[in-house]
Amino acid sequence: MPKPSTDVDTQHSMKFRRNTLPDTLQASGTVMVPAAADSYIPLHGSTHYEVEHYALDLEARLATNQLQGRARITARALVPLTTVELDLTGLGMDKASVNGTRVQKHSQRPGKLTLQLPEPVAAGAKFTMDIRYSGFPAPDDGAWGEVGWEELDDGVLVAGQPTGAPTWFPCNDRPDNKASYRVSVTTDADYTAVCNGTLVSHTRKSSRETWVYEQSAPMATYLATVQIGRYKLLALPAKDGQTQLPITVAVSKKLQAKAATALSRQREMVDVFTEAFGPYPFDAYTVVVTEDALEIPLEAQSLSILGSNHMTTTWEAQRLIAHELSHQWFGNSLTLASWRDIWLHEGFACYAEWVWSQESGSLTIAERASAAHTKLSNQPVALTVGAPGPDMMFDDVVYKRGALALEAIRVAGGDANFFALLQRWTAENRHGSVSTAAFVALADLVCADVPQFSAADILTPWLFRKPLPPLPVR
Repeated sequence: MPKPSTDVDTQHSMKFRRNTLPDTLQASGTVMVPAAADSYIPLHGSTHYEVEHYALDLEARLATNQLQGRARITARALVPLTTVELDLTGLGMDKASVNGTRVQKHSQRPGKLTLQLPEPVAAGAKFTMDIRYSGFPAPDDGAWGEVGWEELDDGVLVAGQPTGAPTWFPCNDRPDNKASYRVSVTTDADYTAVCNGTLVSHTRKSSRETWVYEQSAPMATYLATVQIGRYKLLALPAKDGQTQLPITVAVSKKLQAKAATALSRQREMVDVFTEAFGPYPFDAYTVVVTEDALEIPLEAQSLSILGSNHMTTTWEAQRLIAHELSHQWFGNSLTLASWRDIWLHEGFACYAEWVWSQESGSLTIAERASAAHTKLSNQPVALTVGAPGPDMMFDDVVYKRGALALEAIRVAGGDANFFALLQRWTAENRHGSVSTAAFVALADLVCADVPQFSAADILTPWLFRKPLPPLPVR
């Protein structure tokens, strides 16, 4: 799993004044496909093609941690292709075909699978890859700790962020290449497989059970997940006046009572965030509760993974439950185009904690902001939030200072403009890829009626300079 940071258990057009922001913010509009590899994960992903759909059939044998897989991948060439390079870590290819013709030549090196195409594929053309693979999956141990497919004491957990996806399926592992998914998992009887999206079928044959899920909304590879355990799938009840969004809790019998208590305000959280950020962006939401204690909760699209240690009603547990839920808006529906913009996920999710704190009768947003500012003022400055570097992108400073940057926008633009901005941000970029430049442009547009308002001037000290700016106050 990713190493926890210190406290983290925690198409708009706008010209910017020169030299007010780094070059990354001089562009305008929503970032689509970068022309180069992501500098934070330079060994992952290809810019030569984009995947539109993954159909994964997995056979998981828990006793031996053995995985057999079939990946049928629909893609579109962005340049003329004679080879295709996919990300695949720790697993071997058994055979493959492209457009129905068997691949005769392929090569593998650590983290990469390269297919020699039977026939060239022209730029703009669609093509399909059918890849069978197998092995004994394990986490990839890198700069962010162990990420990917991980054996639990009794089951499987997948922690995908940021580069764990290739440990269980061949993919184009870059956050801006979002695709739809169908995932079928066959595993031992009496175990439940939980994946992203909607459960469309569940069958049992002899000592094996098959679970099939579909995620129709575009999803980044790192947000795809498989959780396997002795879970029961329980519908979270709704009271009158609460959201009727289907919410499922996957939990063992042993933890059902604790989970019911800890998650009793989950629907209230959905309603608060819907009012603040706009409609919930997916068809349903699932919370997986592992019997294992987890250092940090984990996010996946339409799904969150919490440890048994998070099943309490303390503020620390509740803020994490709220934090992971808010990622459905900020991180899952709206996904960064480049990892350097991680504050667009974590700063926003941290701010969502403060929104929940205020609306649930705990400390106000201003009080949470003040406490975060005090803590940051007592720490050495080691990074810039808008470009933290790959080793520091999950540092708690990115979370807290990113949230304070949003509070600075709110104080300068006013509450009405601020929440109108967040709702337009989520609506206009729904299921898309986003950048800091696009957020700055939209903020200026929404707050155009505020005299001398400049999102670039407000955000630059928070995101791209190391000294801590003063606490934003009205």
